[in-house]
Amino acid sequence: MHSEAVLAIAKLRKSFPIYAPRCLKIVTKSGSIVPFQLNKAQEFIEERAEAQLKARGYVRMVILKGRQQGASTYITGRLYYKATGATGKNVGILTHEQKATDNLFTMVRRYHEHCPALLKPSTAADSAKELWFNKRDVRYKISTAGAKGTGRSSTIQYFHGSEVAFWPNAASHMAGIGEAIPLAEGTEVYLESTANGIGNTFYNLWQDAVRGISDYEAVFIPWYWEDGYSVDPPKGFALDPDEAEYADAFGLSLGQMAWRRKKIIGNGGDVSLFNQEYPATPEMAFMAASKRALIPPTLVAEAARPKTIAAGGPLIIGVDPAEYGDDQTAIVVRHGRKVIEVQRHKLATMELCGHIGLMIERLDPDAVCIDVTNSHSMADRLIEQHYRNIYKISFGAGAIKNDQYANKRAEMYGEMKAWLEDYPCEIPAHPVLMSDLSSVDYSYDSSRRMILASKEKMRSAGIPSPDMADALALTFAVPVMPKRERYEPWQERLHRTQRKTRKNPQAA
Repeated sequence: MHSEAVLAIAKLRKSFPIYAPRCLKIVTKSGSIVPFQLNKAQEFIEERAEAQLKARGYVRMVILKGRQQGASTYITGRLYYKATGATGKNVGILTHEQKATDNLFTMVRRYHEHCPALLKPSTAADSAKELWFNKRDVRYKISTAGAKGTGRSSTIQYFHGSEVAFWPNAASHMAGIGEAIPLAEGTEVYLESTANGIGNTFYNLWQDAVRGISDYEAVFIPWYWEDGYSVDPPKGFALDPDEAEYADAFGLSLGQMAWRRKKIIGNGGDVSLFNQEYPATPEMAFMAASKRALIPPTLVAEAARPKTIAAGGPLIIGVDPAEYGDDQTAIVVRHGRKVIEVQRHKLATMELCGHIGLMIERLDPDAVCIDVTNSHSMADRLIEQHYRNIYKISFGAGAIKNDQYANKRAEMYGEMKAWLEDYPCEIPAHPVLMSDLSSVDYSYDSSRRMILASKEKMRSAGIPSPDMADALALTFAVPVMPKRERYEPWQERLHRTQRKTRKNPQAA
């Protein structure tokens, strides 16, 4: 091969964003065959994949998305790019139904058909069911999620799982994938889906990825990233209060909101179904199964938007200690209208006491509220060490406003919701905190007092314990006044000097 050809191949294979528009063809929604130019969602997935490769040497990704945003197109394209530059590899594709399997493999075959001759590998098999690059010993293995044993028979290096939330026998398939795909350098696994309720395998994969307890990274694609999801608003188009709140929370145009309204009307007016199929946040994607969440995702999203709020007022630390072996302790620091720190730790009780002690010495909080529902040991130890302003909070205790709330936990959440509604306030865009805040359902007891779904009920439904939301709620457990104004370091030094001068003029 001439040196010019070698250089041309090297340039094209330098990165997928360079390769895709020059070597791959896709079919548009209008039916035209055009070069594959990555859209915003695809660029984002590519960025995350390359970051994983650089940091870990392999890719493991759970992708939560809206409908028809190009995730499958991107993954099939990237894996074709990888496969045609590799030797001795297997590519696996598994979808929820035969029609989807056929569609994805047709996409792969289109890539191969239009691939430039300079990069197109020799094939010994090229059919509707099989693709084998014989000189590179690379095979595609195409399956539909039916039989429980799918994926167990051979080793796979590149894998695309499509619409995982709708797989029959999903748990068995994931076990097979775990056996077939080694956690080895260069391997890539993409599990993508729209949501399909809570408590299923995809929901659990997503939650584990969000909480950092698996090898997978959670990647979310909001619907409004898709340029095509906008229409010209009809004459006289105006937003109702709920739509205005939604638009403000996500910074959407009237064209996007007109498209959204049209979709919802087409779904029979079911907003929750729109949120599942075209989510603006991960929490909304899973909300269709939980329509009585106390804190709506739009409220959480608005609080998580960056603002220029200065921290001020009482500084309170909320601590929700781990209950079980695999749980993590959640810590939230709220300074008035702003959450300034969010932490998660897996520490033994005495280690946690030491950590909280250091936080108290660093932050000098006005209150430290600790959940003692299952154990008083950590709070008691801090009190024994003479730390002040330690409050022991039992979630099942009586509420201060006992005519409104059935217990202390309900009251804390009610006060937290009121804080979120009292614009402006600010929380960090922490995925676990945001997920937890919108996961708690509520109802009323016989006395018309608000009560929250128990953690036991949530776990039985497959919903993780909302530890981060509990930690933030704890910062609303008791009325707290700041014991003093808080200053920047130079202001504090000046303030101390002024106090000394007032008490003893000679000290100046």
